[in-house]
Amino acid sequence: MARILVIGGSLGGLFVANMLHRDGHDVQVLEKVKGSMNGRGAGIVSHDVLVQSLERAGLDVQATLGVEVPGRVLLDQSGKSLIAFDMPQVLTSWSRLYQILRSAFPADCYHQGLTVTRVEERDNSVHVLCTTDGNETTWQADVLIASDGIRSNVRQQFFPKVQPQYAGYIAWRGVCDESLLSNLTRTTLFDYFGFCVPPDEQIIGYPVAGSDNDTTPGHRAYNFVWYRPAAQGEELQALLTDADGVHYPLGIPPHKVDWRQLAKVREDARRLLSPQFAEILEKTPQPFLQPIFDVASDALVAGRVALMGDASFVARPHIGMGVAKASQDAVALADAIRTHGANSTALAAYAKVRLPAGQSAVQRARWLGSYIKSPDGQTKPMNVRQHQSIYETAIDLGRYGHQSEFKEYSL
Repeated sequence: MARILVIGGSLGGLFVANMLHRDGHDVQVLEKVKGSMNGRGAGIVSHDVLVQSLERAGLDVQATLGVEVPGRVLLDQSGKSLIAFDMPQVLTSWSRLYQILRSAFPADCYHQGLTVTRVEERDNSVHVLCTTDGNETTWQADVLIASDGIRSNVRQQFFPKVQPQYAGYIAWRGVCDESLLSNLTRTTLFDYFGFCVPPDEQIIGYPVAGSDNDTTPGHRAYNFVWYRPAAQGEELQALLTDADGVHYPLGIPPHKVDWRQLAKVREDARRLLSPQFAEILEKTPQPFLQPIFDVASDALVAGRVALMGDASFVARPHIGMGVAKASQDAVALADAIRTHGANSTALAAYAKVRLPAGQSAVQRARWLGSYIKSPDGQTKPMNVRQHQSIYETAIDLGRYGHQSEFKEYSL
């Protein structure tokens, strides 16, 4: 049995922690946030690899994972269906996955309120220095797995040149209760994975569980993500500044979004989107926004320290692979440690598998999102290139990890 530290107690960290704990290792998770993390995040696109990873962690929950949709639909500005095709899939949510993974992991091995300040390797072990409530603590293990997100403290120490790169656009996100929506929206959009594509923009949406993870019809919710260009500089700064003039350069908290920005995005929704999506924007109580970033590492391992999940790579959401990729990272780590033991050799074997996979995902997602901001900043009519990207996004969101049988796209 090896002693393994996992930095970050969100989904990626919990995936690998559950797998390694199941394999008999002494796994300790160190999480910065105090208290409950339920309610974070929004919708998550599930894939076969995600379900397989849950099974690897000893969790057979596919039947209760989320809401199943029969296929995809692309709506035009008037609300009519332009494209529709069958693609059954289960859509889940951050809170549902967190609930599943957190409840499966021993509570006494999950430690909150710990901020990593330094990692040191010595005497064939790794030492992690943390602060909690002003006090310093030190943790020791055979290997350290860093799953501490896009602003990873561990990555910053070992690979400081790897920094998030702004993509040139943002995502407005939110979740609207099913019970608030009109019959038109419920019958033509709610039960489907939906798309609408104003020039240089894209909105997607799909049903997820409602309050208390309720998947009963009438009690579900609709999750949306609306990608919109926002030039770096004054435009982005305004979006990330609250009504009191406080600027949040790394991302504005949902409850701090300026009410004037909310009014504007709802007005734009009425002007640009199908009536169904516009209604969802109107009736979502607290839409929030996130800048879109890429993170592309050129190394994942330094001795007995490994990066995984968003600490290693962040691909734009167009392939819907953030959590799926983290779960595959976890499987690769667990496989390598089974084969080689908890040591630097195992981590190097993990990196050999996951480094090219992460780089490929980032490149694919960049291509899918590249039309959202025109090179000259001018809005253009939607063209074949944008149609192709939308269609391939729909396929990727349904078939991540598989070779698509759709070879061409035509209008």
